[in-house]
Amino acid sequence: GKLSAPRSLLAGLGAGMMEAVFAVTPSETIKTKLIDDAHRPNPQYRGLVHGTVSIVRQEGFLGIYRGLFPVMMRQGANSAIRFTTYSTLKQVVQGAAGARPGQQLPSTITFGIGAVAGLVTVYTTMPLDVVKTRMQSLEARQQYKNSFHCAYRIFTEEGLLRFWTGTTPRLARLVMSGGIVFTVYEQIIRIIA
Repeated sequence: GKLSAPRSLLAGLGAGMMEAVFAVTPSETIKTKLIDDAHRPNPQYRGLVHGTVSIVRQEGFLGIYRGLFPVMMRQGANSAIRFTTYSTLKQVVQGAAGARPGQQLPSTITFGIGAVAGLVTVYTTMPLDVVKTRMQSLEARQQYKNSFHCAYRIFTEEGLLRFWTGTTPRLARLVMSGGIVFTVYEQIIRIIA
């Protein structure tokens, strides 16, 4: 059936938060710490496995879960906004085209709608992504008390626009992935229905 926008937001939020807990936070934390370490005068990590083992030894298992809250917020918001934007735009386009409810749209249109959903997602969630990255850095424990303190310091010390630093690479990735994911999703639905 048709899912209302509030229910779509809630479903996307829940899915994104679970993705953050089980997949994204550990990999993003390790990646961020490895990148930070590589820029130090004397890097201490000799690769992915050594870095992961070192982080767990130094900080405990929870060390790979640094920044869990901002990752959950970002992933939850990403999924909620992306899926809700996609389903809402799809309904609008179907209505404007005079299509029956549930009627498939051409793949090019689906790709375009998915790409727009990716664009909306990037600009609305970029501040969460910036806070997430800062909270996962090697210096986070010394610089920030929590995610809210991090956001406050970014805003007061660096200005509002700092929250959108790094938008372009993320935009390119999520616009393309939005188009691809939703086009493939609709094609699979068409095949298995």
